[in-house]
This record gives sequence, C-alpha cells and structure tokens, in this order.
Amino acid sequence: MAKAFTEEDDALLSELGVEVTPKKAASRTLREERIIAGFEDIQRFFDEHGHAPRHGEGHDIFERLYAVRLDRLRELEECRTLLEPLDHQGLLADAVARIPTAADDLDDEALLAELGIDAEPAGLTELRHVRSSAEKRAAEEVANRERCEDFAKFKPLFDAVQRDLDAGIRTARPFELKAEIRPGRFFIVGGQKAYVAEMGELELTPQGRTDARLRVIFDNGTESNMLMRSLQRALNKDDAGRRITEPTAGPLFSGEAGEDDEASGTIYVLRSQSDHPIVAQNRELVHKIGVTNMSVKQRIAGAHLQPTFLMAGVDVVATYELYNISRTKLENLIHRIFNPARLEIEIADRFGRPFVPKEWFLVPLFVIDEAVERIKDGTIAEYGYDPMQAKLVRGVAAQATNSRE
Repeated sequence: MAKAFTEEDDALLSELGVEVTPKKAASRTLREERIIAGFEDIQRFFDEHGHAPRHGEGHDIFERLYAVRLDRLRELEECRTLLEPLDHQGLLADAVARIPTAADDLDDEALLAELGIDAEPAGLTELRHVRSSAEKRAAEEVANRERCEDFAKFKPLFDAVQRDLDAGIRTARPFELKAEIRPGRFFIVGGQKAYVAEMGELELTPQGRTDARLRVIFDNGTESNMLMRSLQRALNKDDAGRRITEPTAGPLFSGEAGEDDEASGTIYVLRSQSDHPIVAQNRELVHKIGVTNMSVKQRIAGAHLQPTFLMAGVDVVATYELYNISRTKLENLIHRIFNPARLEIEIADRFGRPFVPKEWFLVPLFVIDEAVERIKDGTIAEYGYDPMQAKLVRGVAAQATNSRE
C-alpha cells in the first residue's frame, strides 16, 4: 500500500515543481454550512458599509436582520468556535450589551414576517414583495371587522345612497384627499360601501401627522374601529377605491362656497399681449380659457416662455372659483362649447419648434360669462356657441372637439 504523503513531503514536492493535489477539508454538516453562509453575509455587509449591522427601525431591513443574526452567533459557543477562524474583522468579539427582544427567538423567515416582509423561497436578498409594517397594519384594520349590532339604523342610509347613485344625484369619484374623510361621508373600499359614522378627537402621531379613530360601518352589516389614516391607505391602495359625492340638485358648481363644499380649483380667462398679427387684430376677442388647481398667479408665471401662452405675457380678465367638481371634466366641457371658435394659430417655441395651442378661442368675454352662469344653473346642455352670431344659441348642441384634442 502506498504511503500517504506528510506535510513535509508535500512541501518538498512543491519545491521540486511537482503539483500536489490539496487535501480535502473535513466535511461539514448542513447546519455548519448554513451558519458559515449566514456569517459570510454579515462579513460582506461589514466590507460594504464599514461597520457591523445595527438594530433599529431607522436602518435597512437587511441590516436589522443581520444584526439579530450576529447577536445569536456571538451568544452561541458552538457558533463562535466554528466561526472564529474565519472572523478576520473581529465581528464576534465586538459584542454590545443590549436588552433581549422577542426577535431573538425567531429564525430568519419568522423575523421577516415580524418585520412585515413576505419572503419567497428564492432567498433572503431576493424578496419578491416587500410590505411595510404600516401597510400590514392598515390591511389588518380594514379586514378585522365585527358585526354591527345596530346596523338596522344604517341600512336605510346605504339604500338611499344607492338610489342616489342610480339616479345620478351622487357619483363615485377617485379618492384624493384625507380631508374627504369626515363623519357622514360614504366611500367604496374593497368592493363595499363604507360609511363614516363617528370620528374621535384629532391627535398627532409620533411622526407629527394628524390622525383620529373612526367608527366605519360597511354595507354588509359589519363595522370597524379603524384609524383615519388606515382608511386613507386602504382607499389609496385599492384601484377601485372611491369617494361617493354629496347629493346635488343639478348645478355643476356654486358661485359661493358652502360650509361643506370643497375647493376644486379656478377657471381663468386670459388675454394675450402677443404681437402676432391675428392676436393683435382681435385682442378683445382672443381669450385663453383654462382650469387650474393652483393660484392663477402661479399658473401664468413665466408665460412668455411657454408656447401654450403664445410665448407672451398675459392679462387675467376673469376668474371663477370651483367647488365640488372635477376640474378636468369642466375644462373639457367649456372647450367643447367653444370649439367652433377655437383659434387656428401656429407659433414657434423658444427652440424654434412649431406648436399649436388648444385653449385659445375667438369669443367675447360676456359670452364666456354667460356660459359659466349656464353651467352653474344646469342649463348649459341646452345651448351651443354660434360663432356667426357670437352668442350662445338655445337648441344648438355643443360641437364635439376636433381631432387635435
């Protein structure tokens, strides 16, 4: 039987230029391999960031996970014995006194779940879906409902709302603002109508935000004692989440704000200072009609640099405040009414590229005022604009927008 080579033999053969097959390292158990692999993750973190992983919600989720793992490795003698030969960064010796937490008893998957993360089998650093703890709590609050004992008094409200929706007296609009969540308001979330029956006192969260406890009744006879921000998150997360509007008698918006009205924006009418021949010859008739959710002053800032303003300064000749109405829909309605008088003009932007503005019309200001009044009283559907007579004419439907819109 051939004699096994000693270490001295190996060294001599190496000196003589003879290749020596390295000896196989003693095999490790699957548990030991896993411990080493986990420690190597921590070592890579140290190399990339220059410090050992730390605890605390303000740190990256993987750093928090590695910090808990490192604490365990330091505490277990078996692990220290296995890893000390590999610990060239001194991670195992850098123990920090701390208060034990419930996370100490969790493995990686359990810890991820506790931190609000759904981990796929692909591995720790290949998360397919990450969900914050706040989102997880919000979903749980919406899902955790109980039977509404006095639902009989709320059911007529849901029935009335459905009748209003069917009749067009109310509409379901996309949810936009937390301010829309008030007692007496209806929403659609998770495919069910929800009624805010009660709201507690407003309080400040640790992050300095306002919040309040709600009593929310659902049309399936359940209720939830959720936070306002939880309902807000649920509505924002739900693609089909909606706010059900208050009932209206017909006008699209009112001239004066009521106590429960919500500001939607401003219709503005502008007159151009452009020296373009068509504009200069018809300055008293050429008007830009638009809608904005910011102040008109902000909207027209830098008008002389914007082709939509004809690359010239503008004068504000009229404004109308909007309440409880979609700005975009109202703007489209106004543009359809005056489409027959749309200004046909092409200008160059500051880079010399041609541009065709869409919101300029050859319409007298008094006709614009009349159109706004008819929108207010709900009679605008009976009228259309006749450019030959320069007035609104009953019985002439507003023409469809041309292909440029």
